[in-house]
This record gives sequence, structure tokens and C-alpha cells, in this order.
Amino acid sequence: MTIRITTTRSIVALVLALAYVGLSPAAPAAADREHQQIMADLRMLQEQTQQLQALMNDLGEALKAVNSRIEDQTSLERKAFADGKVQMDTISGDIRVVREKVDETNVRLGTITQELESIRQAIPEPGAIPPAPVSTDTSLTPGAAPPGTPPTTPVTPPAASPGVQPQRLFDGAWGDYTAGNYSLAVEGFGMYLRSFPKSTRAHEAQLYIAEALAWEKKDMEAVVAYERVIANYPGSGSVPMAYYKRGRALERLGETARARESYEALLKQFPDAPETSLGKQRLDGLK
Repeated sequence: MTIRITTTRSIVALVLALAYVGLSPAAPAAADREHQQIMADLRMLQEQTQQLQALMNDLGEALKAVNSRIEDQTSLERKAFADGKVQMDTISGDIRVVREKVDETNVRLGTITQELESIRQAIPEPGAIPPAPVSTDTSLTPGAAPPGTPPTTPVTPPAASPGVQPQRLFDGAWGDYTAGNYSLAVEGFGMYLRSFPKSTRAHEAQLYIAEALAWEKKDMEAVVAYERVIANYPGSGSVPMAYYKRGRALERLGETARARESYEALLKQFPDAPETSLGKQRLDGLK
């Protein structure tokens, strides 16, 4: 009985010993595998971190490129906007000039229409042609006292001739004006005024004198001539144009204060005249 118990104990001890021997290497092997797994995971994390870092670097470079493009585009848009504004300002100025020219042309056309109508009315009938030789004969006559003009002036006799001579004298001065012979036009219109100061077209002659002087860049003399239109023919249709052109001449002379007064007088006295819109534009420009 005692021998059997001892043997049983021995067997149990042997089994336990074998179990211990068999289990003791298993624990270090499992730990080693776990360590290797952890290391593998760490390497994967490191690789993923490097990949993320590379992606972040690429993303940063891409953002820099996008920012640079945005800045370039913004700069181009600003420049385009500035250029567009300059072009718009230039176009606005050109449109203003064109409008001014159109208004001036309309005024000139109205004046020319009136002159053509006057010329039609002044054309002599077929039976009134003979007075022309009579005027030629009086020009050959040495008596220069009736005209009251200097004897050296060759165009003095026609100014004193009767009939249609006032219209012919006016037309001759007008022809010089339209041909660009402004000095001759000034002389012709001046002779017309001296010979026919009460003519219905006297205000036009005085206005054309001022215009011819302005075309010759004699702005100071032109201002005086425009002022004569305003002072001597206050109820005529040439006064609004005289106010406007007087302001332009004063602007060229650098006398902006007087020019402003001229435009203001035009707006106040002739609010419905065609020249008033031009005067308002010039006045706004001076302001």
C-alpha cells in the first residue's frame, strides 16, 4: 500500500515536471512573437508616418503654388481693373468731346441753314441783274468820299453799293471764313459792320469776327470780339454762342474764374439754348 502511494506520487511529480519543462519554453516564445508583432506594427506606423509627412510636404508645396497663383491672378485682376478704369475714363472723355463736337456741329448747321435761307432770299430776280455793272462802274470812280473808308482798301466800294451789296459783302467774308482765310474774313466782316451796322445779320458778322480770331489763336482779341456780341446785340441768337465761346477762349488763356462766370451767365440767361449743355459740361469740368 505504501509502495503504491509512493509510486503514484512519483508519477504525478514526473508529470508535473514534464509539464513544467514543456510549458516553460512556451512562455518566452509567445513573448518573443508578441515583441516581433509590436516591432512590425511600429515599423508600419513609422512607414505610415513618413508617408503622411511626405503627403503633408506635397500638400504644403501645392498650397504654396495655389497661393502664388491666387496672388498672381489677383495682381492681374487688379491691373486689368486699373487698365479698365483708365480706358473707361478715356472713353468717357472721348464721348464728352464727341458730344461737344456734335452739339457744336448742330449749332453750326442751324446757323448755316439760316444763312442759306438768307442767301436764297437775297438772290436777285432776273430783272435785277443790271445793278452789278453799276457797282463796277462806281468802283472805278475816284470819288471815295461816300463810303467813308480808307481809299487804299480795294473792297470799300462794294460796301457802299446799294441793292444786294450787303449780302454780297457778307457772302464774300463768309467765303473767306470757310476757306480758312481768317484774316480776310475779319476784314470782310468788319467792313460789313462798318457799312451796315443796323443790318439784321450784324450780330452774325461780329460773332464770325470773334470766331476767326479764335481760329488764329488770338484769344485775347477774340474775347473782346465775343464781348461785343454780348454788349451790342443782347437780343440776338448769337449771344449764347458768344458766352460759350468767350468761356472757351478764357480757359485757353488760363482765366478760369472769368470763364466760369461766362458759363454761369449762359446757364442763367439762356437755359434752353443748345449751347447751354456745352456750357454746363465745361462748368462741371472746371469744378
